[in-house]
Amino acid sequence: MLRVYENSLSIAMLGLLLLAFTGHLVTGARAFNAEQAAHGQPAVSTLGFLFRSEFWFQSLQNWQSEFLAVGALVVLSVYLRQRGSTESKPVHAPHQATGAG
Repeated sequence: MLRVYENSLSIAMLGLLLLAFTGHLVTGARAFNAEQAAHGQPAVSTLGFLFRSEFWFQSLQNWQSEFLAVGALVVLSVYLRQRGSTESKPVHAPHQATGAG
């Protein structure tokens, strides 16, 4: 359990990245297929949309995700710990030894 807590910031950030990436993939594929249907074009699968240039263009141009990532990093870094981080106390150190509490 200590090993998970030591790397909780990295785990949380990776989880948020995967969640955002998956959400964008699914909703982007739905929107793309709706547009395809409106033009009489065949639909693509969600996995197929992953390999289309439209998906990557949208992903790389999504500036809002940059602000979300920075905000999440700031907020989560206050509450979570990363082993070896110069900004945090030793993960397993008691509060008495670090001056907290």
